[in-house]
Amino acid sequence: MIGRVAVAEAQSLERLNQLLSRLRERVPFYRDRLPTGGLESLHQLAELPLTTKEDFRQTYPYGMLAVPLPEVVRIHASSGTTGRPVITGYTRADLDLWAECMERVYRAGEVGPGDVVQNAYGYGLFTGGLGFHIGAERLGCTVIPTSSGVTQRQVMLMADLGTTVLTCTPSYALVLAEAIAAEAQRPPLKLRVGFFGAEPWSDGMRRQIQYGLGLEAFDIYGLTELGGPGVAVECHEHNGLHIFEDHFLAETVDPETGVPVPRGEPGELVLTSLRREASPVLRYRTRDRTILTDEPCPCGSPFVRMLKVHGRTDDMIVVRGENVFPSQIESILLAIEGLTANYQIVVDREAKQLDSLEVVVEAAPHTDHDRLQELAAERIRETIGLRAEINVLPPGVLPRSEGKAKRVIDRRSV
Repeated sequence: MIGRVAVAEAQSLERLNQLLSRLRERVPFYRDRLPTGGLESLHQLAELPLTTKEDFRQTYPYGMLAVPLPEVVRIHASSGTTGRPVITGYTRADLDLWAECMERVYRAGEVGPGDVVQNAYGYGLFTGGLGFHIGAERLGCTVIPTSSGVTQRQVMLMADLGTTVLTCTPSYALVLAEAIAAEAQRPPLKLRVGFFGAEPWSDGMRRQIQYGLGLEAFDIYGLTELGGPGVAVECHEHNGLHIFEDHFLAETVDPETGVPVPRGEPGELVLTSLRREASPVLRYRTRDRTILTDEPCPCGSPFVRMLKVHGRTDDMIVVRGENVFPSQIESILLAIEGLTANYQIVVDREAKQLDSLEVVVEAAPHTDHDRLQELAAERIRETIGLRAEINVLPPGVLPRSEGKAKRVIDRRSV
């Protein structure tokens, strides 16, 4: 085991030094920020500068490219609604590597030739749709490129075409599960595996998805700045996501100071792409909060695991001096039998300049709303230390999302 780790570290160090050389030579943004020589140890990675989303926006559109534009065969961009989008480019070799990583994602769920993959991630500039598409085609699967939306048609195709693998956001997976449950007669489905990502989701949400769709749900991880999905995936143990360390170096840092934290302690995930040609990135701050662990996994994978993302540092809201993450609220709600994963958090400021916290959540049919309200308020007060007004609604009242769900409405700045 020690020998294998040493070989992997030596390979990563070699690729890291090759990356640093390319960045110095080809990306002006990095040129003056990097040491002139190579590193002697991976421990020196912490001495290198961090890269942020704002750096991508300041160098928009092509300032982070490490190859001439004619070598870029595809461009994707972030789906953010504020500021300039993050641009990421791909050479032909980058697309091949991306397809290889996405093939690994599918193989984690034992997907292969003969499987029918219904890809309900959005196509276009968003990386999800085409990322899952090329991985499935490389593996020899039959791909149904439905993209997101038109839910009733999705369910019809799922049944008629014998879909065995579903890919979409977890929020949209719940929408599909609701649509199936609403059918007068449950359609005959062959669903076996689902890969869900692009937003944080809890194990409680996993249980609802698995029950509603009758499949095994896998968490996946990726982001536009690192090339899209295909950075990490769960195995059948569902106890963390294995990061593809031959392609990406992973660290965690203190979100306030940027100083690295030891394995096993919570921090902000930082990633370095080792093999991308067009848009390589060094020590990118993902804003995702997780824990990295080197503990052996029963599946036998040699790769480090990141525990399920439990929130983003930029999703955190401060209510009456307390840090609150939507994922905390979700975990509390879904631990209460009778509540669903359809919820919104509303933060407002009262006349006395005090913050108010309201949680609006849908309940399952034929449940006692008063009892659920009392129980949810009590659990939130015990867990987070805040009093919240709980508003329990019947099914189907809150808006549904075909992509990432909007969980927080902050009216304090309106």
